[in-house]
Parts: sequence; C-alpha cells; structure tokens
Amino acid sequence: MLRQLLRPNWLRECTLAELPLQELLDQPIRALVLDVDRTLLPRRQADLPASALRWLQQAQQQVPIHLFSNNPSRQRIGAVAAQLDLPYTISAGKPRRSALRRVLAELNLPHQEVALIGDRLFTDVIAGNRLGLFTVLVKPIDPQGHPCKRDRLQKLELRLANLVGTSLG
Repeated sequence: MLRQLLRPNWLRECTLAELPLQELLDQPIRALVLDVDRTLLPRRQADLPASALRWLQQAQQQVPIHLFSNNPSRQRIGAVAAQLDLPYTISAGKPRRSALRRVLAELNLPHQEVALIGDRLFTDVIAGNRLGLFTVLVKPIDPQGHPCKRDRLQKLELRLANLVGTSLG
C-alpha cells in the first residue's frame, strides 16, 4: 500500500517551469492543483521566477489552477495567488485529504482528471495518490527557475521510498 502511495504518475527531472505543459495536457488532465513552496517559489523567496510565471500564465489559459500549500502564511501564498487571480488553500495539512477534497469538490471533475504537482513525495504525491489524482513530482525550483542544487529533502524522500520497495524509475 505505502509503495503505491509513494509512486507518482510522473517523476520528472525538471522544475514545474520546465515541465512540458502540452505533454501534461495530452493526458486526460482538466485542472491543476499546484504546491507553492519550492514548486513555484524558491526557498525564502517571495517572487515567482519569470519562467514559472510564464508557465503558469500558459497553463491558466487552458485549465483551472488551484494553489495548494501546507504553508500557513496567507500573505506569502496569497501574494502568489493574487498575481494571477488564482484560488488558493493555505495550511492544507498534506498528506491529509480533507482540504484537498474541498478543492476537488469546487473543481467538480473526476479525480483522475486533476493533476497534483509538487516537489515532495511524502506530502504532495501521497496526498494526490490517496484521492486518485494524477501526481507529478518535480524538482524544487531556484530563483532562476532551474532545479535547486540543494534538494537534500527530496533526495532523502526518494531514497526512503526505494528502501520500502517503491520502484521510481
């Protein structure tokens, strides 16, 4: 059971800003739920990298997007959401399902048509997999929109997943 929960549908060696949007939308995806910290915003930064902003603007023209964060800061997450007039959830409690269920009810789509994209295996991927979403694990983002050189937490999570027998390759 844990092995399945830890397996993203897509494991990408790129950031969200580098994720091939059309390839994602070629899946039966009709909405996106996006993690914020380290997926859209670099650590300790308040501004979206230009490449992440462009990706979001392109995606927003094609599908509904909801920002979904465990971060309790309405100021930080709300500022990102306000840039693009996006709905958002703070203090989501991932991998718990209750807040994500509320978002899915608002989207009013079959769960398998919603992608949850994030940089954390033990929060983002587990939360999405627990509800049958299409899960995408991306690399944490740096201020230039490239993969963060110091992603020790994600590397540790991937090693732990492999230790419990989750094949991620």
